[in-house]
Amino acid sequence: MAKEKVVTATGFLGWIDRRFPLMSIWRDHLSEYYAPKNFNFWYWFGSLALLVLVLQIVTGIFLVMHYKPDSELAFYSVEYIMREVPLGWLIRYMHSTGASMFFVVVYLHMLRGMLYGSYRQPRELVWIFGVAIFLCLMAEAFFGYLLPWGQMSYWGAQVIVNLFSAIPFVGEELSVWIRGDFVVSDATLNRFFSFHVIAIPLVLLGLVVAHIIALHEVGSNNPDGVEIKEKKNAEGIPLDGIPFHPYYTIHDLLGVAGFLIVFFAIVFFYPTMGGYFLEANNFLPANPLSTPEHIAPVWYFTPFYSMLRATTDEFTWVLAAMAIVFAIGLLFSKKTKGVWKIVWPLVLVAVAIGLRVFDAKFWGVVVMGGTVVILGFLPWLDQCAVKSIRYRPSWHKIMYAIFMVNFVILGVIGTKAPNPTLNLISQTCTLIYLLFFFCMPLWSRWGKCKPVPERVTFHPHA
Repeated sequence: MAKEKVVTATGFLGWIDRRFPLMSIWRDHLSEYYAPKNFNFWYWFGSLALLVLVLQIVTGIFLVMHYKPDSELAFYSVEYIMREVPLGWLIRYMHSTGASMFFVVVYLHMLRGMLYGSYRQPRELVWIFGVAIFLCLMAEAFFGYLLPWGQMSYWGAQVIVNLFSAIPFVGEELSVWIRGDFVVSDATLNRFFSFHVIAIPLVLLGLVVAHIIALHEVGSNNPDGVEIKEKKNAEGIPLDGIPFHPYYTIHDLLGVAGFLIVFFAIVFFYPTMGGYFLEANNFLPANPLSTPEHIAPVWYFTPFYSMLRATTDEFTWVLAAMAIVFAIGLLFSKKTKGVWKIVWPLVLVAVAIGLRVFDAKFWGVVVMGGTVVILGFLPWLDQCAVKSIRYRPSWHKIMYAIFMVNFVILGVIGTKAPNPTLNLISQTCTLIYLLFFFCMPLWSRWGKCKPVPERVTFHPHA
């Protein structure tokens, strides 16, 4: 086997490298990290997520310089930033637009992972870190949403925090502890500010680093779902791999350029996005005595908010029936073996009983949280013989298309005021969402898969 050639830095870089593994990090994660040569545009979104994270941190630092976490001054400090601070309006709009664009990029990044099976062995931990990042982003966005202290910020926080009161036995005490008071007040604003500015970003940065390290340890997936580490040359370099730098750093610059064009077009010409990025009610100071006609979260929360609203007392009967059916199915399934053949059916029966014992509001909170957490179990729910959607049965593509359309419908309904028709649609869509995952161990096995090539398929540009 050929001896590994290591280039040693000289001069100032050499002085640093002898005291800190700078060049080692550069080689391991960029210049000698071999990525599959058939990446497509879907692989831009990981780099774009990192770009937006940096953008949010930098703009957040400048906003904190002038923001006052005080219930009497918070709204007016934001107005001061917008009107008096040089380029303050630009920093504020970049931060608010960045929050929404962060979720756009992350949703597309997760969708790519689902389509190409990037959560499958050996990348289970990479995916779990990714889901944890998504949960942190949701917490970060929620805590930050209160800070402008506008009407929708105030009442949105009031509604969401009140949901915790539905938790049996400890709910009331828990909601008071989260608020720091019996209502959303100055104490709530201060603790939300500390979580948004310090606590959650520290956890988020740690998870991002862990996500990247875990990814580079096992290697990147690709549109074919072929492991490039299985085919190497005499020097131990993957035959279908190319160094991430300079090839994909240049490749990603195209995605960055396109993203920044769209991003700044929104910032300069349409920062509110018709009320989806910044609601009209949030340009009014918070008034505890005046409730907005319709309280709804920001668009990136609305799919899960729809599922929360869909969980009515009548709907829990449907969920209880589903739990019983699944319990019976597991009891007679040949795939369930050992102690799990008894444990899982008993758990599902207990859930079915609990659905009738505890309040529907509590189960709405469970459904809203569970529909996010269930994403972390995808590596074990998906039993298909192949990873990538390219080689799965054609009707699998229809299943994923239904899932995506269903998710968008839930998001749209979440922005609307509730009515019987929309409630029925959201309940149907919630069932589709749940069944997509709970039935995945069955439907993912069905159908004939196409043969997967031994090496990646790659067609270089002419």
